[in-house]
Amino acid sequence: MPKSSSVKALAEPGRLSVRKTYKLYIGGAFPRSESGRTYLVDGDNVALASRKDARDAVLAARAAQPKWAGATAYNRGQVLYRIAEMMEARRAEFTALGVRSSEVAAAVDRWVWYAGWSDKIAQVAGGANPVAGPFFNISAPEPTGVVALVAPASLLGLVSVIAPAIVTGNTVVVLAAGPQVAITLAEVLATSDVPGGVVNLLTGRYAETAPWLASHDDVNAIDLTGVDHPDVAAELERAAAGTLKRVIRPVTGGVDFTADPGLRPMTALLETKTVWHPKGY
Repeated sequence: MPKSSSVKALAEPGRLSVRKTYKLYIGGAFPRSESGRTYLVDGDNVALASRKDARDAVLAARAAQPKWAGATAYNRGQVLYRIAEMMEARRAEFTALGVRSSEVAAAVDRWVWYAGWSDKIAQVAGGANPVAGPFFNISAPEPTGVVALVAPASLLGLVSVIAPAIVTGNTVVVLAAGPQVAITLAEVLATSDVPGGVVNLLTGRYAETAPWLASHDDVNAIDLTGVDHPDVAAELERAAAGTLKRVIRPVTGGVDFTADPGLRPMTALLETKTVWHPKGY
């Protein structure tokens, strides 16, 4: 995704502009990598996440998950809608990074779409079951927990894997392929009422950090949508098997993120809890 030169052309004559360093986003803060490593992307310094950074991100996600899952669905929908509002207000920053205006608009709309599902998915994915005897039998969806996401490089792809995971009460650790766009999105999240730790973004090489997340005991699921090599995907799936993680495999030929996503991205990261309760007389 080529970066526009217009961002760097804004410096006043006679002075040097302050160059931005794209840091990680962990627990609602923007730390540098604990390793101190960076790498260059289109002339920008970007933090190169380490295995320790991945562990810190999992800790932040786990700490945030109970409260986020315990929030009302209506409240989560409000938070996602606030993300859309803030992203709409900062559209120029994304287009300056080379993202097409139409894609930014689609990403904003995708947040709104998932915000609308926040208080409806439970009714669609759950319900009352007919049983013999004087009992109520109710199936209700619950979040899987902490989800690792290997995200696609595009802005719309990034939003399309984060939004369904968090709207249903999960927290996420995202391995981002397009670092400048991803961290600009993190800046939107940080000003959008998203509690710290609900979304954590790591930049760098997913081949370096993904295996540790795949085998991490405290990660409940891993989404491999952004993995573009079948051998790497198979290796990560094998690593995930050791802790019985739920795995979302990459789609052969890629995903058309402009299409209607349907309910599968949300239901794939939900567990179903069934409760029996005696009827009163």
